[in-house]
Amino acid sequence: MTSIRLAFIAWLSLAPALALAQNAPPTAVRATVESVAADGASLSVRTRGGDERTVRLTPKTLFVLVAPASLTDVKPGAFVGVAALPGEGSQLKAMEVHIFPESMRGTGEGSRPFDLGPGSTMTNGTVSARVDAVQGPALTVTYKGGEQVIMVDPKTPIVTFEPGAATDVRPGAAIIARGPRQADGSVEAAFLLVGKDGLVPPL
Repeated sequence: MTSIRLAFIAWLSLAPALALAQNAPPTAVRATVESVAADGASLSVRTRGGDERTVRLTPKTLFVLVAPASLTDVKPGAFVGVAALPGEGSQLKAMEVHIFPESMRGTGEGSRPFDLGPGSTMTNGTVSARVDAVQGPALTVTYKGGEQVIMVDPKTPIVTFEPGAATDVRPGAAIIARGPRQADGSVEAAFLLVGKDGLVPPL
């Protein structure tokens, strides 16, 4: 199993698993790197809300690059993850679309609550149909046991993923770290998403 796939399994499963550990509540830090410690073991970051935080890295931290993609890449047969909010009727409205590389097909398949906003969900599955309209395409995303119809606005952020490394983490990089909060308020990153070439990960 590739490290990039392991990272997304962590993204989808780490929060509920850590919620069982009273001394290690999970958290996600969406931020910009301000500095990297000389030994590479920690990052000083500023969150999107303007707070200063410390993210700690370990030999087990998994790194994933978030790279830009386009709506034309979202085709029937693609395996995607779509963060969405309730839309009209039974349809969902996409907040962002993640196109998984073929090596990650099947990762986190299904539909579940997500932490991007109140009422948000994450649906991972295969695009079984795409119906284009003026306001954007309607995607039917199929997974084991169900399917969701999700409307995608032409302005919806769309990204894909590539293997990353600690060397991709530099001052100015936009990151998302998820892991247990430590007693000193820092977060020990189980994995780290890093925007490629200045991209701010929309997750």
